[in-house]
Amino acid sequence: MSALTIYTDNDASTPVWQSTEASEIQQQLNTKGVRFERWQADRDLGANPTPETVITAYQHAIDKLVAEKGYQSWDVISLRADNPQKEAMRAKFLNEHTHGEDEVRFFVEGAGLFCLHIGNEVYQVLCEKNDLISVPAGTPHWFDMGSEPNFTAIRIFDNPEGWIAQFTGNDIADGYPRLA
Repeated sequence: MSALTIYTDNDASTPVWQSTEASEIQQQLNTKGVRFERWQADRDLGANPTPETVITAYQHAIDKLVAEKGYQSWDVISLRADNPQKEAMRAKFLNEHTHGEDEVRFFVEGAGLFCLHIGNEVYQVLCEKNDLISVPAGTPHWFDMGSEPNFTAIRIFDNPEGWIAQFTGNDIADGYPRLA
């Protein structure tokens, strides 16, 4: 179940707001310029789909975003618990960073935790299958796939180079709850 938990950026012990209601999550995030929508990830992808299978299955969703926002490239990130690189991948995304473009993800399987550092608050967004999130360019954030990752998401970019991060050097992510 998708969820949003909001903390202050100096106290990760007590949430100031929580919800699992998609409309409430969307409302809270929209006030901060973050797009959150529930889409339909209803295609049968099989047990361990290839990126090509995922793209083909959801080309209609990609085309919608391209027509709406003019995105230039897309790919698929998929990670399972048996991946030998899972610890290195998790560590890389757990460092707070920004992008020069919006970070758009459509989760078609599994779940991941986006943590957005906006002003003096941290917004932890548990994104699951059917969730579309778009984090605005320049927003400090990190992503946790958990110790036993199991997700597939389509990543959509403004530039043809794909995922490019500028790490902030802030260790704030170390103080907040992680995905199990």
